[in-house]
Amino acid sequence: MTEQDQRVLDHVAGVESGVLDRVLPPLSVAANYSRLWLGFSAVLVMTGRADARRAAVRGLVAVAVASATANVLAKGVSRRVRPSVGQVPEARRLRRPPITTSFPSGHAASAAAFATGVSLEMPALAVGVGGLATAVAASRVVTGAHYPSDVAAGAVLGIGVGTLTVRWWRRGTQPWAGRRRCATTLRGRVS
Repeated sequence: MTEQDQRVLDHVAGVESGVLDRVLPPLSVAANYSRLWLGFSAVLVMTGRADARRAAVRGLVAVAVASATANVLAKGVSRRVRPSVGQVPEARRLRRPPITTSFPSGHAASAAAFATGVSLEMPALAVGVGGLATAVAASRVVTGAHYPSDVAAGAVLGIGVGTLTVRWWRRGTQPWAGRRRCATTLRGRVS
């Protein structure tokens, strides 16, 4: 934790806002276990559009990689203690406080990864899904679950993972369409 992290936490805790009290805590809970992103993906798939289906799959693949990286690898190494919620207004506190270490925010990593993956396939959704992902990330600071630097690191991780999906899966193609090309490329490098 840095001095700036604490200053931001103190400031946010002192802001009186119905949105911060009533909207962001439930949004934070909705994003637990990526339920929010699974629901969003289900809606995309139900449209029946090929680009929406690809967006859902790319978003969820990015979530899986970002979540595992943040929650298993990075948190296992960092061991950063979570912030004290003493100054956070009661209405904003999570009923079930997180028990894992704090750095980086897995919620922010998953949110950013999903938004990036979906936006790569459906740019028209970038502002909406990006706004939702930003709100989820902000909710982690508002509820006192994370320091701002935890959230920033998680978001950078998620955006990076979402963007890297294009390295093995070209935009606008089915996820399995690039296998032959990848296998041929790999064989050429091995030879």
